[in-house]
Parts: sequence; C-alpha cells; structure tokens
Amino acid sequence: MDVEAYLRRIAYDGPRQPSASLLRSLHRQHLFTVPFENLDISLAAPIRLEIPLLYNKIVVRRRGGFCYELNGLFCELLAAMGFQVQMLSARVRRNDGGFGPEFDHMLLKVELDEPWLVDVGFGESFVHPIPFHAGGSDTVDGHRYVIAPAGNEWQLLREDDKGQVPLYGFSHVPRQLGDYTAMCNYHQMSPESHFTQNWICSKATPEGRVTVAHMRLIVTRRGSREESILIGDADLRVCLRDYFGILLDGSADLSRLTAAPGGPEALITPETQIPGN
Repeated sequence: MDVEAYLRRIAYDGPRQPSASLLRSLHRQHLFTVPFENLDISLAAPIRLEIPLLYNKIVVRRRGGFCYELNGLFCELLAAMGFQVQMLSARVRRNDGGFGPEFDHMLLKVELDEPWLVDVGFGESFVHPIPFHAGGSDTVDGHRYVIAPAGNEWQLLREDDKGQVPLYGFSHVPRQLGDYTAMCNYHQMSPESHFTQNWICSKATPEGRVTVAHMRLIVTRRGSREESILIGDADLRVCLRDYFGILLDGSADLSRLTAAPGGPEALITPETQIPGN
C-alpha cells in the first residue's frame, strides 16, 4: 500500500509520528473525504475483502465503501504508519430494539498511551476517535456519542435531549479481515439485508453532512437542512461527482440506482436509520 497516496486521498499533509493528535486528524479527514456508500451492491459489483482491491477502490478510484471496506483499509493505513491497531466486531442495533449478529459491523481499537475507539465506517456517527473507557465521548451536531459498559461488553450510545439510543454493542476480542467475509457476503447478497434493499452515499462535512439516497439529496449545514429530488441518471452522476468526487464507470448501469426499491418518494434519514454498518 502506498501510504503517501492514501494520505493524499484523505487530504492529509502533516506530521507522521503516531500520536493521539495524528489519529484525530486522520480520522476526521477520512470522514470528510471518503464517503460511506454501498452503491456497488445495487450496481451488482461484487465486494471482496482483499486489501489490494480495497486500496484500488478507495484510493485509486476514489470511491467510498461500507464498514468492512472503510475500516478494513483504514486499519491497514494505521498499521503502516506505526499504530497498534486491532479490528473489533460489533452487533448493530435493529429497529426492533435487538442487536444483529456478530461481525455485523467492523470497528477499530488503537492503543496509544490509552486505548481509543476508531470508526470511519458507520455513516453518521462520531467524528473524532473516542477514548476507550466508560464515559469516553465525542459530540457532533448536538449528539453525544458515548461509550458505556453493558454486561460483558461495551455499547456505543447516541445521546441528545431526547435520551440515549444504543448504536452497537462490541467486545475487546481482536479479529482478522477474513472473519468478516460471511457477513460481508450476506449484506451484499441477501434480500433480507438492508443494504440490498436501500442504497446510500453519505459524507460528513465540517459544517454537517451530505447524503444522497433513493434519488433524494439532503445537505445539512450548521443545523439547517436542504433537500432536493434528483431526476434520472444524469442528475445522479452530477450529484455523485460534485458532492462526493465519485466518477462511476460509463458502463455502470445507473438504472439499478434510479429504479431501486423505495423510489424518490421514499423517506430518507441519516445512515444510522439504515442499521447495520
């Protein structure tokens, strides 16, 4: 992996010595430059968890991905830069209040003077790494993301003036990239997976977030929200290019996206309302 090319991809040009400050900068820049997106699933382009393929997609082709891709490659970058990093497995909260299976989501743990929770693959969530201890938190747009013990594991909670909601539960057990293969295949193939039922492309910005899904574009800036509906393939290509830097190959059948289940009238909410990654 070409570390310098990866750093250019996330627009980072600063110190390279492993530190909490560097980790914060890399995490923030990754979220601001590499979108959470599952377009390949609707486009019938297989996702394989192999580092060279992930590097080519995210760095060379300047695409995004979902959790296994984004955190999988970010783990490789951190290790190459001298960080001590582990992959962890999480079970994502479902709409019925329960949690999904093991390996439903990938997140990372980084050891410095203290451990840090790292996650660049969950869509709308924390922007800066969170100190990995009870009460460790980050606040984004009025939401506090906080780590809390829950029995024999931990939970990441989202907290605001309406209360707390768990996003996912996880443990300290270190994992390997290949451990996520079965669930990665499930999420891109099973008709029961929310990722085969819904497509999304979403990226944090310094002022909020930009999201497109079901042909609806939502831009939030400092608490304000603008929404518009895209019409046809040409609109979608321009949106992906201008907001996310994504240039899909000319052979990509965008009708798979413009005619995806849900349609332009479907209700679009932040990525965490599409549970799982």
